Amino acid sequence: MTDYVSTLSIDIGLIGPELALLIAAAVILLLIFTRKADRFATAIGLIGLVVSMVLTVRQWDVKVGGFSGMVTVDQFAVLFKLLFAVASGLTLLLAERYFHAKHIARPEFTALLLVSTMGMMVMAGTTDLIVIFLGLEIMSVPLYVMAGFNRRSLESNESGIKYFIMGAFATGFLLMGIALIYGASETTDLRRIVTDFSYIATNAKLFLFTGAALMMVGFGFKVGAVPFHSWIPDVYQGAPTPVTAFFSVAPKAAGFAALLRIFAYGLKDLGALSDVWWILAVLTMTVGNILALRQENVKRMLAYSSIAHAGYMLVALAVGGADAASAVIFYLIGYTLFNLGGFTVVALLETRAGSRADFSEMAGLSKAHPYLTATLALFMFSLSGFPPTVGFFGKFYLFSAAVKGGFIWLTVIGVMNSFVSVYYYLRVVKVSYFDQIEGRFVPAPLSAGVLFVLIVTAVGTLGFGLFPDNVLEIARRAIQAFA
Repeated sequence: MTDYVSTLSIDIGLIGPELALLIAAAVILLLIFTRKADRFATAIGLIGLVVSMVLTVRQWDVKVGGFSGMVTVDQFAVLFKLLFAVASGLTLLLAERYFHAKHIARPEFTALLLVSTMGMMVMAGTTDLIVIFLGLEIMSVPLYVMAGFNRRSLESNESGIKYFIMGAFATGFLLMGIALIYGASETTDLRRIVTDFSYIATNAKLFLFTGAALMMVGFGFKVGAVPFHSWIPDVYQGAPTPVTAFFSVAPKAAGFAALLRIFAYGLKDLGALSDVWWILAVLTMTVGNILALRQENVKRMLAYSSIAHAGYMLVALAVGGADAASAVIFYLIGYTLFNLGGFTVVALLETRAGSRADFSEMAGLSKAHPYLTATLALFMFSLSGFPPTVGFFGKFYLFSAAVKGGFIWLTVIGVMNSFVSVYYYLRVVKVSYFDQIEGRFVPAPLSAGVLFVLIVTAVGTLGFGLFPDNVLEIARRAIQAFA
């Protein structure tokens, strides 16, 4: 690996992955005027994502900065950029069949998805707070539109409006926190903050802690931490299901990438924040799991499940250290696969005429689609944390890091919450296999794109569980970039 070098020069190659997505989005928008975008939008989007992934992989052994230190290329950034690109590609394949079935297919969705993914890459590939904020806004604005993409649905319209209002509210907290950090340190570069931390903490302690607290609130909204979670169930239920699948994995991963940059690197010496993360983790996982028990809609249940999983991942920020940080990256990789896979099955069922994502709609699924039901069960087992799925090892590594750090009670609460979650995840399996349906189950049409998504997510969920050490080693190498 090359040594880290921060230059004042403008090296376009450093932002090649982001530019590939931006160019692909621009091409799609230009083709709209020629009325050819409907046929080629998905293909162009996938090509842009593949090019972006190739350019990203080529940066794996590079550690360099550019654009006056505003852009950072290291293994941490590379790993998260690949994660965003994979999630976006799978979402595109899932959305094509779903949107045509719902008669809401429009090429601008692909452009919005690519621009949002570019914003996530900007967030992960910087150590500057202003650029993190810029990436967050590039990511968020397309997400507001995507949430309300089904214009004929009142639920989708409500989803977009709620997401926009809560997102704008969270942005205010985040921006004020960045302003206070700048007032305390006279810089927004996390590397300079790390270097001068003792001086900053001595001379501007109040500004430093207040700014950190406000940024915690801002990112708490983005990742769905309690008590900043209230928007998630309504937004997830109202948005088109492929959009919900994307919401549940990619923006959450981007939020944790920023949290790790800021709190596991830049402000890692603010020891008093550990207790705050402890409380947030416990509240988030407990409230998410308890409220998920009461749901009759599968999308809404998975929304509260997403909140609970955010709580598990917040354990890493409470514990701190390289082991916990690498464990949460491993967890995010696995979570992206099995959660996206679960939403894929729900989206497939919703393509049937008049179907909703209620538990009652899943009765009789095993007889009509035995292989699909087995795949759904695999995702539910991984969400529950059963071995040998990647979900089990994700929780195992997280809680092991917590035990090593002396956070025994936090581990106990986390394990107890995992047991609680088993009930509502296995309820999906029970309804699919054992509940009787009145009348005939209407089969769901399975397209090549959806089949590919199911194969990739299922193989990843089981394969990464059978060979977790390789994935964990990649996560550890990404965290070593902080040094």
